[in-house]
Amino acid sequence: MIDNLEYNTEREHLIIPEYGRHLQKMINHAKTRETKEEREKLAKSIIAVMGNLQPHLRDVADFQHKLWDQLFIMSDFELDVESPYPKPSRELLSERPAPLKYPQNHPKYRFYGNNIKTMIDVANTWEDGELKEALLYTIANHMKKCFLNWNKDTVEDAVIYDHLFELSNGKIDLRNSKEDLSDSGSLLRSKGKYNNSNNTNNNSKKKKNTNHRSRKRY
Repeated sequence: MIDNLEYNTEREHLIIPEYGRHLQKMINHAKTRETKEEREKLAKSIIAVMGNLQPHLRDVADFQHKLWDQLFIMSDFELDVESPYPKPSRELLSERPAPLKYPQNHPKYRFYGNNIKTMIDVANTWEDGELKEALLYTIANHMKKCFLNWNKDTVEDAVIYDHLFELSNGKIDLRNSKEDLSDSGSLLRSKGKYNNSNNTNNNSKKKKNTNHRSRKRY
């Protein structure tokens, strides 16, 4: 019995391992049939078994088309049967996919992030009014907070207004505004308070875990 043992490394390579070795043997057997009628009958039976083995594919729109494509792929494109769908080709399968085009954004002021530019573009589409004015100052305050994350010192409101004017291509001009943005100290304190609260929670969790470890268990 030991002499008849087979190892997977010695067996035939599985093209789609998810279906298992027995289904691969069924496909190999169908390729050896002499008459086309018999091969087509076996192919339809194999498709039915594949559908039962992959029930999650039933939600796919082209469920049967996908199964037939996989049948030809597992047969190494050697199964001579009629398919209700166009047969896949070896050349098409071996083609390398086209490279994806990633967005290449290189903003001048990277410390503001790409979302600021998106917010500015959206604000430019709004009609003038109190709601748009509130949005513009919200964007300016967020820009100031982002600036302080990059530069811990301070920043004048005029600098933020100049950057906003430049990033909006001159469509948003708050340079002559008398409205003051949030104070730099308050923005830094709010960030420090948030970090301190996180540190406190982490320390309390560590203390609880330490207390549990120190208990004696009998």
